Amino acid sequence: MIILIFYLLYIAIFGIVIFKDKHPQVSSTFKEQHKVGRLYGNETSQDRVILLEEKKFSGYARVNLMQNAQESIDVAYYAIKKGYITDLLFGMILDAAEHGVKVRILLDGIFHGLRFSLKDVHYALINHPNIEIKFYEPLNPLLPWTWNNRLHDKLLIIDNKYAVIGGRNIGDRYFIEEGQKSATNDRDVLIINTDPKTKESSVLNQMEGYFNQVWDHPITKVSINKLSSRQQKKAKEANQQLKHKLENLRKTDEKIFNNYYDWVKMSLPTKKITFIHNPIQRFNKEPWAWYDLTNLMKNSKKSFVIQSPYVIPTKPMIPYMDTLQVPPEKITILTNSLASSANVVAYSGHIKYINGLVKKGVNIWEYQGADSIHAKTFIFDDRLSAIGAFNMDPRSTFLNTESMVVIDSVEFTESLEKEMNQYFKKSLKVSKDKSYIEDPNLKPGKVSWVKSFSIKGLSYITGFFQHLL
Repeated sequence: MIILIFYLLYIAIFGIVIFKDKHPQVSSTFKEQHKVGRLYGNETSQDRVILLEEKKFSGYARVNLMQNAQESIDVAYYAIKKGYITDLLFGMILDAAEHGVKVRILLDGIFHGLRFSLKDVHYALINHPNIEIKFYEPLNPLLPWTWNNRLHDKLLIIDNKYAVIGGRNIGDRYFIEEGQKSATNDRDVLIINTDPKTKESSVLNQMEGYFNQVWDHPITKVSINKLSSRQQKKAKEANQQLKHKLENLRKTDEKIFNNYYDWVKMSLPTKKITFIHNPIQRFNKEPWAWYDLTNLMKNSKKSFVIQSPYVIPTKPMIPYMDTLQVPPEKITILTNSLASSANVVAYSGHIKYINGLVKKGVNIWEYQGADSIHAKTFIFDDRLSAIGAFNMDPRSTFLNTESMVVIDSVEFTESLEKEMNQYFKKSLKVSKDKSYIEDPNLKPGKVSWVKSFSIKGLSYITGFFQHLL
C-alpha cells in the first residue's frame, strides 16, 4: 500500500511511464520543420487577438461566442467542476445545439468531471443529436499508462472564426471575483480570423486540425454508445433543468447575454500567430512544445519572462535550455508562493528547483495574494508571447497533450506586460538565501501550519524520487 501511494504521488508530480523510452528526444525531422524563424511574421496577419485577463469578462466572452455560433462549436478541456459557470456554459451549448449548431466536446479521460453530480448532464449532452462527446485516454485501473497520459488542452473554437485558448478550466474559481474563496487568476486569449474565406493561412486552421487529430485518435473514446431508458429519462430531466436555469439567468442577469462586442475593433493586430502542441499518442512523448519554447529562449537577445503556477525544470528538460544568449539576471520568473499555491503536491517538487534558479541569478518573484495564479505565459524580447496550457514541468513536457499559441505582436505584448505587472506588484522577489527581499508595501502571505507541514512532508517524498529523473 505504501509503495502504491508513493507511485501515485510520483506520477501526480512528475509523471513516469514504465514502458518505452523514458524521455524521448525530438526527432531531426521535427527540428528541421520547426526552426524558430517560422514563429515570426513580416506582414500584418489576418489573425487578430484579444487578451482575456479579467475573470468575469472571460466568461462573458465565452457566452457571447456560443450565443452567436452559426455552424460549429468545438470544446476541449482538461477539467470541469460543478457550479454556476458550468451550468451556464452547458446550458449555452445545449441552446446552440437546439438551433442547429454542431457541437463536439473533447475531455480528459480521468479529470473530465462529468461524474456523480454532473452525470445526468453528461447524459443530456450525449442524448442531443447535435452533440458528440469523446474522452482522451479513459482510465483503466489495470493499464498503468492510462493513469499517466492526460489531455491538458483548453480550447474553444467557434465557426472556424473565433478561438479561445489559455489556462482556464471550466469551474467557478476561474471566473469569480478576485478575493473570493478559492479564486484563481488565469489568462486566455481570443483569436479572430478576420478572413474566414482564406482559412488556410489562419492559426485557427492549425487549431482545428489539431482538434480533429485528437478527436480521431484511437485512444480517444466515446464513453457511452447508447443510453438506457433510465439514462434517457435522466438526460431529459437534466436538459430541462439546464434550460430552466438558463432562462432564469436571462431574466435576472441580463448583462451576461445582452452584450454586443465588436471583437475586431477590440482586438490588436499581429504579424503572425502560430499554434504549437505536443504529440498525441500515449506513453512518453517527444517534447515538441518545450522544444519550440526553449528555441525561443535561445533566440532571445535581451530578456525573457516566464509565468507558471510552479516551476520544475527536471534534469531531462535542462539540455533544451543550453546556449542561452540571455544572462540569468535578464530572466524573470513569476510563480506562486507557498502561501498562494493551490497545488501542494506540485509545490513540494517546485521548492528544490526554484531555489537552484535563484542561486544562478535568475529573478524569481513569488505571488503573495490570497488567491493563486494559474496562467502559463512566456514573453520573449518584448515582442513574442506564448499563452496556453503548458506548465513548466516534466508532465507538460513529456506526458500531457499540451497546446499554446505563439503571438508575434509588439502591441499585444505591451498589453500583456501591463496586466502581468499587476501580479508583480503583489509579489516579492526571492533572495539567494531563500528569504524575501523586503518591500514596505507588501507582506508575505500567511501560511497555515497544516499547509506548511504538508509541503515539508511531501518534499521528502518527492526528493526521494527526484534522483530517478
